[in-house]
Amino acid sequence: MPDTSREPAPSESSPSPPHRSTVRSLLRLWPYVRPVRVRLFSAAFVAVVASCVGLVIPLVLKWMVDGPVAERDPGGVWLGGAYLLLLGVAEAGLFGLRRWLVARPLAGVEAAMRADLYRHLQRLPVSFHDRWPSGQLLSRATTDLQLLRMFLAFPMTFLLVNATTILVGFAILLGQEWRLGLVLLGPVVPLLILCSWFEARYSVAARTAQDQIGDLTTVVEEGVLGIRIIKGFGRHRSQARAFRSLSRRVRGTELRKARLLAVIWALILVLPEIAIGAALVLGTVRVADGGLSAGTLVAFLSTALALRWPVESIGFLLAMSQESATATERYFEVMDAPEQTDQPAPVTERSFEVMDAAAQRDQPTPRTTEPRDQPTPGAAASTADPPALGAAERGARTEGGLRFEGVEFRYPDAPPGAPPTLHGVDLHIRPGETMALVGATGSGKTTLTALVPRLHETTRGRITLDGEDIAAMPRARLRELVAVAFEEPTLFSATAAENVMMGADGAGESGLRRALEVSQAEFVHDLPQGVRTQVGEQGLSLSGGQRQRLALARAVVGRPRFLVLDDPLSALDVHTEALVEAALRQVLATTTALVVAHRPSTVLLADRVALLSGGRITAVGTHPELLRSSPEYRLLMSGAPDGHTPHGHADPAPGTPAVDGGSPR
Repeated sequence: MPDTSREPAPSESSPSPPHRSTVRSLLRLWPYVRPVRVRLFSAAFVAVVASCVGLVIPLVLKWMVDGPVAERDPGGVWLGGAYLLLLGVAEAGLFGLRRWLVARPLAGVEAAMRADLYRHLQRLPVSFHDRWPSGQLLSRATTDLQLLRMFLAFPMTFLLVNATTILVGFAILLGQEWRLGLVLLGPVVPLLILCSWFEARYSVAARTAQDQIGDLTTVVEEGVLGIRIIKGFGRHRSQARAFRSLSRRVRGTELRKARLLAVIWALILVLPEIAIGAALVLGTVRVADGGLSAGTLVAFLSTALALRWPVESIGFLLAMSQESATATERYFEVMDAPEQTDQPAPVTERSFEVMDAAAQRDQPTPRTTEPRDQPTPGAAASTADPPALGAAERGARTEGGLRFEGVEFRYPDAPPGAPPTLHGVDLHIRPGETMALVGATGSGKTTLTALVPRLHETTRGRITLDGEDIAAMPRARLRELVAVAFEEPTLFSATAAENVMMGADGAGESGLRRALEVSQAEFVHDLPQGVRTQVGEQGLSLSGGQRQRLALARAVVGRPRFLVLDDPLSALDVHTEALVEAALRQVLATTTALVVAHRPSTVLLADRVALLSGGRITAVGTHPELLRSSPEYRLLMSGAPDGHTPHGHADPAPGTPAVDGGSPR
């Protein structure tokens, strides 16, 4: 359930980068714009021409007033009206052509950016997704990209068009009457100062608002996904309070943006109007004195009025540009995050130490190759290979399988002085062997299993599959070799068959049937549309045990060489668990498997057991061996809370097996 004990601060998970100029931020869009630059530049040119056509209309008016109107020529007036009509139609047609030119390519730019963002998110390490709330990522993929498309379609073009229109218009004004033109140029310096002031403040407000919308999206998403918990615990009021608090915060930021925009827009409207009024008074006086023709004054004022919209839109265009620059920064915050690569990890001094240790372990007396019928109390894992094995078989058993060599792992966001989650992990799972991984809560079992498919990268040491370092493998090949099933199964809004077949596209119907049989997930045939039934978002239309069985089917459908199972049977009832275990034994007999186990029944699926304690492998052996030699293992298998022996029960003496293979129930 989402945390309702505090109000999430805006952008607390994605701190704002140092402020960069609007132009520098927007220039980062060029790689996406470049493929459609011809149509965009053509659209901008067409818009400039359309605006310049509009500036010709005042010149026609001047000709009409000083010519046909002054000479009382009706034919000339009709001709002037026809010219004005043609100019108006041409201007409208050119603006329509501009919109047609940009509509399709800009929709393609938005689609390309969204596709790149989604592709990048799939390639980012799991640690990135652990840090970032999903709502922040959703807002960048939707709201921010819509802002960018709108910017490319309108503000980017009209910043150029309006600037060109203003320059051409003032050139016409100064050419008609330079004295009045200087009067209209009076507000330019104050407007430049105001725009600089507005840009600095509005950019901060825009960034805050977009980050807060991301936080709000996170709260909404968590409220929808966690609706069962919220209703079950009656937390709808506290969730509503948290939502209202964030909504009020977003509302306050949006009002601050509105106040800034109101101030700049009011001043942009007032100052030019004052200048136009002053020019009108001075022009009228000059017409009365005979120093200026009435037609020139009409043309001058018409041109000045035609420039009102380009000047008045400056505030609106600057606001949209600031929001787009912020959206660009937020988009590239995600895109700049480094992807996981298939490059091998650099060889360090520690790497040579690991290799030396591995070479020593590969001598004729490795501790992990002891026959299971000759245990060594206290170590449970340190004897020689049976002498009957040939050299080739001994080499396969030594080099093959899944091996951890001096593995250390520390989470990227861990405090600098904190100990690593895993350190000095050495473990060898022989080809075709099933190893159960046992340990107390928080010992690092799930973290260790996540290292095998490289959901996380090891900090030190290496992991090999059949002697090949997984860090040097292409991820596609690694994922073909290794299949995983997690304790918390994740299903997608797709059919049951599609969810299972994500484990192997080429498995076919026979592979699907086999996987469903192994995982005892044949209940899908009883669903309304059978295996084609949509299981819904997160598979919440199914029970926990059903979701877990489908996740297990997804892991085994591709017949992987290596199988990593993180307590895959925890949500099953005893009867179903027994059926799944019986079928799963056939799969485990043909693969190399690492199985996280919490229950003795799961442990008994394995050939050997590894005990993980304090981030290290402290004991390896069979289940009976560890019961005799490891007090910690006995406590874990007894089910005693907090690792203590149940009251009134002493530890079993060495060599005394517990009930049901080590599980007193």
